[in-house]
Amino acid sequence: MTHAAQFYIDGQWVDPVTPSWFELIDPSTERSFARLAMGDAADVDRAVAAARRALPAFSATTSAERLALLQRIVEIYQRRYEEFAETMRLEMGSPITFSRQGQASRGPAHLNALIEVLKTFEFEHQQGTTRLRLEPVGVCGLITPWNWPVNQIVVKIAPALAAGCTMVLKPSEYSPLTALLFTEVLEEAGVPPGVFNLVNGDGPRVGAAIAAHPDIDMVSFTGSTRAGIEVAKTAAETVKRVAQELGGKSANILLDDVNLQDAVTRAVAACFTNSGQSCSIPTRLLVPRPLLQDAAEIARKAALTYRLGPTEDANTQLGPLVNRNQFARVQKLIQQGIDEGAELVVGGVGLPDGFSQGYYVKPTVFSAVTPEMTIAQEEIFGPVLSIMPYDTEEQAIAIANGTDYGLAAYVQSASQERARSVARQLRAGNVHLNYPPADFQAPFGGYKRSGNGREWGEAGLREYLEIKSMVGFGLSDD
Repeated sequence: MTHAAQFYIDGQWVDPVTPSWFELIDPSTERSFARLAMGDAADVDRAVAAARRALPAFSATTSAERLALLQRIVEIYQRRYEEFAETMRLEMGSPITFSRQGQASRGPAHLNALIEVLKTFEFEHQQGTTRLRLEPVGVCGLITPWNWPVNQIVVKIAPALAAGCTMVLKPSEYSPLTALLFTEVLEEAGVPPGVFNLVNGDGPRVGAAIAAHPDIDMVSFTGSTRAGIEVAKTAAETVKRVAQELGGKSANILLDDVNLQDAVTRAVAACFTNSGQSCSIPTRLLVPRPLLQDAAEIARKAALTYRLGPTEDANTQLGPLVNRNQFARVQKLIQQGIDEGAELVVGGVGLPDGFSQGYYVKPTVFSAVTPEMTIAQEEIFGPVLSIMPYDTEEQAIAIANGTDYGLAAYVQSASQERARSVARQLRAGNVHLNYPPADFQAPFGGYKRSGNGREWGEAGLREYLEIKSMVGFGLSDD
């Protein structure tokens, strides 16, 4: 929290042009623990000017130089690993065990994946008599959400650095301390002045200024679909590239040959990941109608095993939601599920038993959810699972595809070939077959209103590159 009152611009920690303040609230206690300096368009102007000045020199560095820089970043991050875990525990209410194993681990995972890509990546190659050259897109505006603080900044900063871009980062004002800590890592690693700049603030002032800025060549935004639309509209005025990773309403299709006990238990675990605050988790569980009652009972028992408690307790599995507004929104959606006739299996509205403070939500499971219900269509962003029956495989696919979103989907089957067949028919950018381990090289991004562009691995690097065709390059002087 050393630099919570400052921004990082042109290699220096600087004060805001016109200071304003945002209270940081521990979501597990509802108590303020720090004040964050908030910026405006004037601070963005300073940061963009620094990034623009730094671009010629940094874009001319070799891939070997940028590779060495990323390797130094990983080494320093690992040394400060526990600080990252503790910071995310405090600012977003991530239980300390998950903060260590699920949140903080994403930093080196993505950095190391990109390092492997950069080792062999070709920025130039010959195609007939034309030379194709991949060059950095330029100055990038990076806008990140609060739910996976280090994951979201690393999957933008790391490929931007690897490509030779310069950048201005605006992290969420609800999880800014992780970004400030990562900035310290970048500074120690020797990122040249102006290559990386950070301005804290909110969307209407700092985010909008980044999206509109004429000297920014690309905006990479992760957040809600509503906010993503506003970013895209604002960015259109200057015809800058826009990459978006937005909302999701992922279906998890259980085919009729699964081990139901195992598949449903793991479905609950996947839905409750990060207290349900993830855009790609499977929040709709599709099961064959004859198995609906059994699936609901398995889910009920599984949900009751989750331990809620203080975020510093290593045994706590579910923490609070990030803030009061998010808590209120999830409570409203749970009530809508009840009002619209979904069967409440476990959980419901109100604080969990034994809690009088903190933005904790009861682990909640609905059954007999139909496709037109609000909880089947809207992203909830809390530990709420909707179980939906289907009669045929074709109907399951239609239900899975029947929302505005297309970020992720999941398929479970005793037959890998059956799972593959269903996966090919799903309109989603990421389809997970039989609960596979994470693949940090797999392109991440969505169809439809879940956004455009891809992150992670080589696909993430390519988002920050322009293609130049040098036609006739291969012709001789003769």
